[in-house]
Amino acid sequence: MIRAITRQKTEEEIDRLLDGCARVFLIGCGTCTTLTHTGGEPEVRAMKERLSGAGKLVTGHTVVPVACDHLTGEILSDFGSSIAQADTLLVMSCAFGVQTIARQLRMMVVPALDTLFVGKETAPGEYNEICTQCGTCIIGETGGICPVTACHKGLVNGPCGGTDNGKCEIDREKDCAWTLIYNRLKELGKLDLMRKLQKPRNCLGEPSPGKFRTTVDE
Repeated sequence: MIRAITRQKTEEEIDRLLDGCARVFLIGCGTCTTLTHTGGEPEVRAMKERLSGAGKLVTGHTVVPVACDHLTGEILSDFGSSIAQADTLLVMSCAFGVQTIARQLRMMVVPALDTLFVGKETAPGEYNEICTQCGTCIIGETGGICPVTACHKGLVNGPCGGTDNGKCEIDREKDCAWTLIYNRLKELGKLDLMRKLQKPRNCLGEPSPGKFRTTVDE
């Protein structure tokens, strides 16, 4: 299960972002932030109670099914009067959802969360980063394991000199990414790929902001 991984901003930062905003409407997300317990129904209600206790008027709140979906604006139209009474929308979703809502509703939008990375659930309630969307994917030569995200140092040629009995020198509880890659390639009979020197990564990647166009058949 792939999710945008978020964490709630500090109370101090949220208060700063809401400074001068007296009336707030709260929006959570029913997918990623619900599963990571950062913007589901319990978190939205807790935020409502905190803001109310701080003297803010919460005009309403809801948890939309998918905050980053193009139908979100239509769903929020059911709360038109409550939203109209607010001067700010506090959105408890990933950055994709915040930007989607900002495009669909011409109101001040404030994020309550920080978006950390795209992750996969590897154990109940545990998510590990699987892709930085760097645009220079080499997993076809590393057994399907991404060293950029699996290695603390992001090495595309490894292992480093700090690997110890298959563990990472930075985090002794973490398996060394390049040991995992070695074992995978050995199992597949592709160890020769370890001898290929990968070019240094272009950490700048594509110019920002990124843009992608599909080819449209005439």
